[in-house]
Amino acid sequence: MNPNEHQLQYPFADTQPGPGRALEVAEGVKWIRMPLPFALDHINLWLLRDEIDGRQGWTIVDCGISRDEVKTLWEQVFERELGGLPVLRVIVTHMHPDHVGLAHWLCQRWNAPLWMTMTDFMVASLWSSRTDGGGPGGQSAVDHFARHGLVDPAAQAQIRERANYYPNLVPAMPGHYARIMHGDQLRIGGRPWRVIVGYGHAPEHASFHSPDLGVLISGDMVLPRISTNVSVFDYEPDANPLPLYLRSLERYADLPGDTLVLPSHGRPFKGLHERIAQQQAHHRDRLQDVLDACRAQPQSTSDIVPVLFKRKLDLHQLTFAMGEALAHLHALYFEGRLTRRLGDDGIMRFAAA
Repeated sequence: MNPNEHQLQYPFADTQPGPGRALEVAEGVKWIRMPLPFALDHINLWLLRDEIDGRQGWTIVDCGISRDEVKTLWEQVFERELGGLPVLRVIVTHMHPDHVGLAHWLCQRWNAPLWMTMTDFMVASLWSSRTDGGGPGGQSAVDHFARHGLVDPAAQAQIRERANYYPNLVPAMPGHYARIMHGDQLRIGGRPWRVIVGYGHAPEHASFHSPDLGVLISGDMVLPRISTNVSVFDYEPDANPLPLYLRSLERYADLPGDTLVLPSHGRPFKGLHERIAQQQAHHRDRLQDVLDACRAQPQSTSDIVPVLFKRKLDLHQLTFAMGEALAHLHALYFEGRLTRRLGDDGIMRFAAA
């Protein structure tokens, strides 16, 4: 456990739900874990006891990636954890594959509607139908990363081959959905859940707070052990997402300090405001590291990756590290603290203003 984790409280300690099982973490709220084929090897999903139009059942929050083994685990959950009741709706926090991958299957399996923010529903629908790239893969991603210093032919070849990365994990999306927006009050199980929309990690990420239960389903916006990824990718090459993310964290300021946070990765915890302060300090320090490096000499995004990430990275991690390094460079550039220039070698480099 790192020092930051020591400042958080974990009410369930190391207890976690087993494969195909659920663990109740609050009244009518069950925790499920599903596997992921990445270094980040799991995602947390949630079952909420519900009633809609007089029908008793459950609402699912987030879905897992589209893999047969995940479907099998879901079927075990349905058999063991629903008490014979149906799934009434599926809510997705945002459009990343581990969250939305099985939305189509779950909605079809239960004839249940999908609830999402409009931007993330539209992006997921577009990317799931594309074969020319979407997310960190394909020729457009290669060109983007090359412009920022990732010129290793082997790495470029692997990124090029990942053109189908997103549709492989999200093969389809439902044809219609119910829109959720910031400030909405969803009635789930007779209780109000406030929608808190955040930016920077995904186009329009939704978290959900129940004041009655003292619970926040935070999605990827607040995680206990790792930093939320905030990246610039090829589809929006001049994006400036880091200030969006940091401002979004301010939307949790009015939540009680003893809120039980249910994150998408890691363990449920208490210490929301402490964790947000840690994230703000983390990015403040990393921005200073990037600025210091650019003062020493002009830096490409590829040069900045080892400044921010000291550990060895696989290709999947490297693409997100490149995106995050560029997000820090852009935050300083759009503040006027850095300048940028495209070199004769076609690589963009940043220097102190």
